[in-house]
Amino acid sequence: MLKIFTTKGNNTLVEIDEFQEKCWVHVVDPSVEDTKQLHNIGVPPDFITYSLDEDERPRMEKEDDGTILFLLRTPFFQGDEFDIPYITIVLGIIFKDNIIITISKRENELLNPFLQSKVRGFSTNKKNRFVLFILLKTAKKYLELLNQIDARVELVEDRLQKSLNNKEVLELLKFQKSLVYFETGLRTNEVMMEKLDRTRIFLEYEEDEDLLDDVITENKQAREMVMISSTILSSMMDAFASIISNNLNDVMKILTSVTIVLSLPTLVTGFFGMNVMIPFAEGANSVWLILMICAILIVAAFLVFLWRKWI
Repeated sequence: MLKIFTTKGNNTLVEIDEFQEKCWVHVVDPSVEDTKQLHNIGVPPDFITYSLDEDERPRMEKEDDGTILFLLRTPFFQGDEFDIPYITIVLGIIFKDNIIITISKRENELLNPFLQSKVRGFSTNKKNRFVLFILLKTAKKYLELLNQIDARVELVEDRLQKSLNNKEVLELLKFQKSLVYFETGLRTNEVMMEKLDRTRIFLEYEEDEDLLDDVITENKQAREMVMISSTILSSMMDAFASIISNNLNDVMKILTSVTIVLSLPTLVTGFFGMNVMIPFAEGANSVWLILMICAILIVAAFLVFLWRKWI
């Protein structure tokens, strides 16, 4: 899919049919025809390939003709049915003359606010500002999804306190894997941002310089929050593994106690059921005496278990 937009009037985004100066080309999983159009305006084939490779690391590359590629990893929720619900995907941003091009393998909801003209100050006429806005939105998206993970971990934690199986622990493991992806993505994005700061590409305007500082600060904050959540979750999983074991031990203690208590009447009735001469064998009320003995033994055993705190 390839769509072309430009900003008109009061910073309203309008879709157009042809490439023009200071436009934004939004590309998602491009077809052969889409790729051909990008080649026709001078986009290097490698830049397209890098942007579609989901294993690429964030970085900045510049061609001799001035074409610049920014690669960053953005957070992405792919669904609870996957082994890792939250991952990171690559978003490529290309500067070709006065044209801004964004390329990704999947539909990236990070760009939806721009497509819906909901970002204050956004304009396709300001390509540097556009990249900084995307970087800032990326860091905030990490924090947003991190809050979702923390909330879901708390729900699992409540269930886990009474759990006897590994289902909840395995669910926590999925979130821990997601946090590893987040931490790696934020760390590599930070390296790329620091390189941008050193190259002074975005220092043409004072507002852009301040915005870049905000982006770096927000990214560092997001990374620290992810690291804290990951450390807490790792410790929590170790603790809950012990809790599950303790819960299972409690169940086994109860079952063992019930087995012992029920074995006492069996012992008594077995004794009086022997085919030999035994006391009270001829008594008319012997059965009630035997039942009374059984009851006394059951109550006595139960009281002993309570006193020893075995149940």
